[in-house]
Amino acid sequence: MSTNRQWIYARKPSGEVGPENFDLREAAMPEPRDGEVLVKTTLLSLDPASRAWMQGATYRSQLNPGDVMAGWGLGEVVSSKASGFSPGDLVSGEFGWQQYAALPARALAKHDKKHKPEHILGALGITGLTAYFGLLDVGKPRPGETVLVSGAAGAVGSIAGQIAKLMGCRTVGTTRGADKCRWIVDELGFDAAVDYQGENLDKALKAACPNGLDVYFDNTGGAVLEAALRRMNVFGRVACCGAISQYNTASPSPGPFGVPGFLVTKRIRMEGFVVMDFYNRRAQAEAALARWLDEGRIKAPVEIVEGFEKMPGALAGMFAGKNRGKLMVRV
Repeated sequence: MSTNRQWIYARKPSGEVGPENFDLREAAMPEPRDGEVLVKTTLLSLDPASRAWMQGATYRSQLNPGDVMAGWGLGEVVSSKASGFSPGDLVSGEFGWQQYAALPARALAKHDKKHKPEHILGALGITGLTAYFGLLDVGKPRPGETVLVSGAAGAVGSIAGQIAKLMGCRTVGTTRGADKCRWIVDELGFDAAVDYQGENLDKALKAACPNGLDVYFDNTGGAVLEAALRRMNVFGRVACCGAISQYNTASPSPGPFGVPGFLVTKRIRMEGFVVMDFYNRRAQAEAALARWLDEGRIKAPVEIVEGFEKMPGALAGMFAGKNRGKLMVRV
C-alpha cells in the first residue's frame, strides 16, 4: 500500500463523544528514519481515557483538533532501521488510530507470539498491568477484606476484581444493569454486584458490603466514589484509577462530597496512579498474569469490533456501556 488511512480528531465534543468528532483521512505511507520501526497495525485498543485526552492535559499531552487520534495498538513490524527489531516481529505501542505508524524503537515493546494477540493488548498489556499494580501496590488488599471495584464489567475492572478474589478477598463490583451484574458474579466470580443506576446506591452497597469496605478500586469517580467513601472502614484504601463518569460530559462534577472529611475521620488513604509508574516491574506483572490465565484462575473477557472504519462508533458504544471486558478493533 502507498497510503495510510488515519482517523483524525477533528472537532472537540461539546458533550458526549461520537463519530461526528472524527474524520477519516488518507495520508502518505510513513517512512522510518534511523532508529525507527515501521509497523502495520492489527489491533487498536479503545479506552475511556481517550475522552479525557480531549479535555486537557492528563498524564499525556492534550489532543488538539487535527491530530491523529491517540490510542494504543498491537502490530507487525514491516521494516526496521533500529537494532533489535526485524520484519514480522509483534510489537505494541502508541500507534494512534492509523493503519501504519513509524515510531522510535524505544517507544515499542516486543511480544512473544505464543500469547493470543487480544490478550497481549488486554489482560497482558496496559489493561492487566493497570489492574495488577493498582490493586496490589496501591490498594494493598489483605485476605478476608472487602474490596469494591467500580466499572467492574469493563476492561480494567473485570481483571482487578478477579485478582482481588485470588488474594482471598470478598469482592463486590458496581456496573450498569441487571445483566452485567449477573455476568460479573456468574462468569467472573465476584461475590456480589450492585447496579449503580438502581434507586438507592447507599442501601445497595450496605447490603452487598455489610462489614464495610477496606479497599475501593475506583474507575468511575462521581456518585459511586461518594457512596464508597461513606462505607469505607477505618484505615481503608482507595486506588484512584479513572473517572469515567466525568469524562464524557461538558461539565464534570466538582465532587466528591466528603473529602477531606471522611479521609480524616476514618484515616483513609486515597491515591491516584498511572500504570507507567510501575513499568520497571512490568515483566513481573506480565508473568503473573500469564500464569493465572494459563491456569484458568482469571478470565480475560474481550470484545473485538471488526473493521478500522468502525473506530469512532465503537468508542461511543463503550461510553454507552455496550461492551463487556476489553474492547478493541481489528484493523
